[in-house]
Amino acid sequence: MERILTIGIYIKMKKVELLAPAKNFKAIKAALKYADSIYFGVKKLNMRMRSENIALEDLNKIVDYCEKNNLKTILATNVLVYDNDLELLREILEKAKDAGVNAVIVHDLAAIQISREIKLPFHISTQCNVSNSISAEFYEQLGAERIILARELSLEKIKEIKRNMTKAEIEVFIHGAMCTSISGRCYFSQDICGTEEKSANRGSCIQPCRRRWWLKGESGEEYIYDGVRFLNSRDLCTIAYIPQLIEANIDAFKIEGRMRHPHYVEIVSKTYREAIEAYYSGTFTEKKVGRWITDLKKVYNRGFTPGFYFKRMTEDDHQHKSPANLSHFRYIKVGWVEKYNQKTQTALIFLNNGYLTKNDDLIIMGKNTDTYIHQRAKSIKYKGKNVIKTPRGKLNNIIKVELKLDDNAVGNVEDRIYIFTDKTYGKKKYSL
Repeated sequence: MERILTIGIYIKMKKVELLAPAKNFKAIKAALKYADSIYFGVKKLNMRMRSENIALEDLNKIVDYCEKNNLKTILATNVLVYDNDLELLREILEKAKDAGVNAVIVHDLAAIQISREIKLPFHISTQCNVSNSISAEFYEQLGAERIILARELSLEKIKEIKRNMTKAEIEVFIHGAMCTSISGRCYFSQDICGTEEKSANRGSCIQPCRRRWWLKGESGEEYIYDGVRFLNSRDLCTIAYIPQLIEANIDAFKIEGRMRHPHYVEIVSKTYREAIEAYYSGTFTEKKVGRWITDLKKVYNRGFTPGFYFKRMTEDDHQHKSPANLSHFRYIKVGWVEKYNQKTQTALIFLNNGYLTKNDDLIIMGKNTDTYIHQRAKSIKYKGKNVIKTPRGKLNNIIKVELKLDDNAVGNVEDRIYIFTDKTYGKKKYSL
């Protein structure tokens, strides 16, 4: 996406592209204001088969929505492909071309060949582990529009590859989960489970690297690791290094997270958008970096590491104690939308697990609807009167309140209301 950048005089300059992940339509809505592109998978031949994903029949709807909102669409089809998959692979790629998807992310040479045949723009996946200029030039000569580099590269190595490109763009990951194996090309899960149905390269990793392991020395007597998660990498976070990454002439920044909650996608996209814009406007400061890191720590994270950009990763870049979320914030489901009045944009909310307070950080969304609303509680009415705080709702004492919403919701218990908080509002907490 091109924007006007002012540096003394007006010049037209292509800013770095920000790609956000999406597991469903709600996540696309969440990233809408901040991302330049959305990447997602369909329900088959997908590297995130355990995620919700987009139905193939909804591809046109997704692309049309994104086009209307100036978002580029990128379909991830970067799994290993077997002979029995080829017919389905061709169907997916042809439907992507017909729907108007801007590009597909590919790994297998069969996917590259079919994309070339049907003239569908393609990006080379990080699964290809492109780590040098000759490899990058090989894919460039095949017609790749963009190359997503191996995650194990230093920034200096990335600069060298970028200098040797003539047409293809360069993309790197800037935030999200890191795989202990080389750019994700791992057989650990498949080997542990004894079946290719649990292969990371087919999108069904059970993440054994996140678990506790016992490792003995050669003598077999003493443990080198005694129930330690020594393979459990912290999450990549480069918010403090955005200026260096932009100045390396990288074309696109990618956020990992096609299994993440829409709210995660929104907060991470928003934070990196602010950092990118701060760089271009000359207002990037250490103080802002501190605030951005605080915001990023609120959503799902395993602790942070800058990855391989400036040094080799060591034990300090791994999270030995916790396999999952370190954030103290949670999503508390406090009730549901019983009715919604589109004319007044007012919802009748039933509270059965806590209360609402003015300025609460709210998320309204449904499991089976496309609703995603993130807002502050601004106008709350209880028994027809504006209130700062409602009574506490319980399972045996449901409280009815009216709440002004920023967007349309679905009633009949379809949409639920959550509070994102580090406090306790009710008995149940939901890590969505």
